[in-house]
Amino acid sequence: MIQYALKCADGHSFDSWFQSAGAYDKLAKAGMVSCVVCGSTKVEKAIMTPRVRPARSAKSGVGEPAVEPQPNVPAAPVPSVPTQGALSAPATPAEQALADMRRKVEENSDYVGKDFAEEARAMHLGDSPERSIYGEAKLDDAKALIEDGIPVMPLPFMPNRKTN
Repeated sequence: MIQYALKCADGHSFDSWFQSAGAYDKLAKAGMVSCVVCGSTKVEKAIMTPRVRPARSAKSGVGEPAVEPQPNVPAAPVPSVPTQGALSAPATPAEQALADMRRKVEENSDYVGKDFAEEARAMHLGDSPERSIYGEAKLDDAKALIEDGIPVMPLPFMPNRKTN
């Protein structure tokens, strides 16, 4: 597997994994690589930082052992305020849109947890009042709902585990 940093013609940046470099080339040539933000198929590789791991037994260039850190040296202080790139705030417009979608779903829908399939079916049959719901369902249960004509849609995020 190989991960590429990609950029579309509109300037949206995103990462994606491919089976190999050749697989990326084949999919890109066929127009099957698209921007996750706008859907454009005009996508190209962006400049990326290589991932370099130290050797398992790190040695200096002349065969001498690498210098071990001194145990008495204090570690760098951990910042108390999130910095650029922190996981606490969306870093891109796509992440912000996903966060906004999650907030709207959670504000305007009832979380039914693992009872999602049963509740959706009950609403469809008229046994439960119709309302917006979200929750969790096994793949087989979701397929059965769709096959029975019950409108469901997967969400692009995992729900926060709430109690029913």
